[in-house]
Amino acid sequence: MLIRTIKQSLGFLRPECIQVTCNAGIKYFPPPKNYDHIEIPERPRLRMFEKVPQYPSNLKPPKMQKRLRYMRGPELLHNKLQLKQYGVVALGGGRLAHEHFEMARLVIARHLDMKRMFAIWRVDPPWQPVTKKGQGQRMGGGKGAIDHYVTPIKAGRIILEVGGKCEYAEARHMLKIVAERLPFKAKAVSQEIMEKEEQEEKWKEENNKNPYTMKYIIQNNMGGCHKMLSPFDHKWHGKYL
Repeated sequence: MLIRTIKQSLGFLRPECIQVTCNAGIKYFPPPKNYDHIEIPERPRLRMFEKVPQYPSNLKPPKMQKRLRYMRGPELLHNKLQLKQYGVVALGGGRLAHEHFEMARLVIARHLDMKRMFAIWRVDPPWQPVTKKGQGQRMGGGKGAIDHYVTPIKAGRIILEVGGKCEYAEARHMLKIVAERLPFKAKAVSQEIMEKEEQEEKWKEENNKNPYTMKYIIQNNMGGCHKMLSPFDHKWHGKYL
């Protein structure tokens, strides 16, 4: 009797009809990007740089000091993407030798789809001479002979750019390979990533509630820190070497 009563009560609660909506095929994707305004150049690959800069026949190749100021601090000019697409940006200072240019050129040429993509350099060819003395020589005798040429790079400098009718997921792999093989810290970026990082940095500065920032500590000589800091720490407040 109890079981019959339970069945009758469940029957009252059971709906007369069940409506099933099939939603497996209903999906909304964003529209694809429009690349009609992009024109592929005649030479989509990176051009080869010379190992030694060309001087006039009547001029002896000049020697130069180290000039570390060419690698210190932030890059103020070439720190934006011209193509507004993808590239490799340096996170620290360093020097690019001819071997690094060749490495980047070969990696990009191997992975580049020339029908839809192209790449451009954003740095100068090797121009700064680096001298070196032969092994086993005694001290003195003047400055050594020119061994090779390099290109100094500052933090924030755009090394190369990749553009065309492609998305970031297609170009990220080859840009990451180049960034990992450079002699300084670098990373692959897109225009959206750079804009997002800039907005986050601005938001952190505006919403910072801690008054004891590195800039405040250095400017007020807290803890007598001036005797342990370099002139570049006073200029960039510990952000760059």
